[in-house]
Amino acid sequence: MTSRFRVSHPAVDFLVVFLQGRVAKARSAETDRGASAVEWVIISAVVVAIVGVVAAIISKALKGGADKVSHCIEGADADKTCTSK
Repeated sequence: MTSRFRVSHPAVDFLVVFLQGRVAKARSAETDRGASAVEWVIISAVVVAIVGVVAAIISKALKGGADKVSHCIEGADADKTCTSK
């Protein structure tokens, strides 16, 4: 790859050639890495959503059980077992 720009400083020449190489690589067919990253983000988002739904279901079930125990304790007598209200 030849540089179209010519500057008297070698560091600037290197930077121009380096950036031209990066642009050429970005324009080439090697775009699978970006697609793979997007796939992982989507998969992660789906997993997080599933975990959130399961956590909400478990939380609701535990809340219902805790309410039942609370009512049982409030309505308990010394001579009887728990009666649900």
